[in-house]
Amino acid sequence: MQTLLQFAVETHGQTAAKPGFFEALGIDWKLLLLQGIAFLVLVFFLKKFVYPSMVKAIDDRQAAIEQGTKAAEVAKEKAAAAESDVNKMFKEARAQADEIVATAHKEALAMVEDAESKARKRADRIVSDAKAQLEQDVTAARAALRSETRELVALATEKIIKEKIDQKRDASLIESALGEAR
Repeated sequence: MQTLLQFAVETHGQTAAKPGFFEALGIDWKLLLLQGIAFLVLVFFLKKFVYPSMVKAIDDRQAAIEQGTKAAEVAKEKAAAAESDVNKMFKEARAQADEIVATAHKEALAMVEDAESKARKRADRIVSDAKAQLEQDVTAARAALRSETRELVALATEKIIKEKIDQKRDASLIESALGEAR
């Protein structure tokens, strides 16, 4: 194998003139130059057309993210303020409801007292009307009783005496008898 390697080196040394730096490394300098120019052209086109739009898109995206973050913070602050306002309104509503209930209770008590007062007055009036009616009925009954008593006394006297006395005399006798009876 060593012999084969020596043979290859000798044959290669005979065919090629002095090898250069790039040839010693196995690099074709023409191809390397062409690839370098193509790379520079690619970088130029990327820098001219692609990178600006990419950078702009990245900047826009970052600005949108920052704006969204700020909007989220503002929304969070507004939500906290709204929650505070809602709690405050709930407290006020509860206070108003308590006040309304207390007022309604007071009004109900006042209405009950008023109704009781009216009922007492009406009951007193009914009792006084009944007393007045009773007195009228008693007076009327007494008057009827007196009248009937006079007639009975007159009839009894007539039956006892067996003759009719005139009405004036009847009335005076009956009145004197009733006066004695009282």
